[in-house]
Amino acid sequence: MGDVLAGFHAAWEFESDSVVIRYERGIRTPRLFQALGERRVPLSALEGVTLSPGRRGTVVLRLEPRPGADPLMEAAAGQLKEGSDPYRLVLPAERETLAEYYADELRPLLTESGPAERHLVAAPEVPLSFKAYDAKASFDGRTVAFRWFWTGASSAKWKAGDQSFRVEDLVGVEWRSAEVFEGHLRLLRRDAGESVVQADQDPAAVVFGLGYGPVHESLPFAAAVLDAVRSAGGGVPAVAVGRRDPADVAERIRHLGELHQAGLVTDEEFSVKKAELLAEL
Repeated sequence: MGDVLAGFHAAWEFESDSVVIRYERGIRTPRLFQALGERRVPLSALEGVTLSPGRRGTVVLRLEPRPGADPLMEAAAGQLKEGSDPYRLVLPAERETLAEYYADELRPLLTESGPAERHLVAAPEVPLSFKAYDAKASFDGRTVAFRWFWTGASSAKWKAGDQSFRVEDLVGVEWRSAEVFEGHLRLLRRDAGESVVQADQDPAAVVFGLGYGPVHESLPFAAAVLDAVRSAGGGVPAVAVGRRDPADVAERIRHLGELHQAGLVTDEEFSVKKAELLAEL
């Protein structure tokens, strides 16, 4: 089509075989969008497009990526808040007719559906790094390195020493947003056993905290690592983890309950996290 549709925080350019999304860098633009800058999304990576009412006199045009087509969305595993969804374009309600026109033009071009066999959307460019609560994490495209901070790292991590992981030795990543309880980035190793160690004790994981591991830094990092692992032949889902020890789950629920009673976790957060922990049994 070759046309450009501009909305709040982003503009979409419709090309014959892709949609180019250019994100604004304004002060009100979500920081994840600013970090992404520009993304070219092949039509083969999409399986649908929707138009729905938004908030406060807006409409939302959304592209629906195929499962596994975008390493960013695969690493996010459904944890992104609505306002940080990179496939949403928010427009004033008076532009609804125009948005519907582009949606109608785009739908016949989306001929693929279902899980993609490989990543079709480019991963964030390396090198990448960010500060977690207990370490600085860096990735150069071949090796992930964790350098522990003496102020945050557990004794178990100090005992293990700084860590380096080759992409070839990994099978995936596990990203838990810093915006929810127990945020962390864990590398899933090819030689790891079935038991799952708490992230703050696992030398293959870094933990997040207030101001550490923010979404706009840690998620692109996780996506880049995941894409490199897939390219190197890794083949398990990004969120695949072993079953937890029931005693460990019980201890975590007890700790969660203490945080809830202290008012540090809301009722909703408590219910959601408790359900997640029970599902790991």
